[in-house]
Amino acid sequence: MGAMIELTVTTTAREVLVDITTLVIHALREAGAQGDGVLYVFSPHTTAGITVNEGADPSVARDLVVALNGLVPRSGDYRHAEGNSDAHVKTSLVGTSVAVPLADGAPRLGTWQSIYLAEFDGPRRRIVWLQTITDGVAQ
Repeated sequence: MGAMIELTVTTTAREVLVDITTLVIHALREAGAQGDGVLYVFSPHTTAGITVNEGADPSVARDLVVALNGLVPRSGDYRHAEGNSDAHVKTSLVGTSVAVPLADGAPRLGTWQSIYLAEFDGPRRRIVWLQTITDGVAQ
């Protein structure tokens, strides 16, 4: 595959899970990814994460956002002056990366699984980095 792949994702709301699975698959194909190994999907942001969850029913992504809002409300006893402390906390809970198995250069996901960019401080233009490791070698 060569160098790390950089994707750009535009989000449309302050909090939204964006299914990036098709974007990831196309980017890997265009880069010539091949072989079996691991795909790392990483968000270099402190207010947007990466997660894998159900992609068949869009209600699941909505429910995750609602549940996180219940756990970490937008207003609270925060000291961070930018007004987005909840977004930082939610990103820490979700995480900024996932490792997905690769089979023949494509992500091997479960029947209902999709890869999501989890936006908590949008709308924004976000970056996602993809890196594969096959046969113990970064590609």
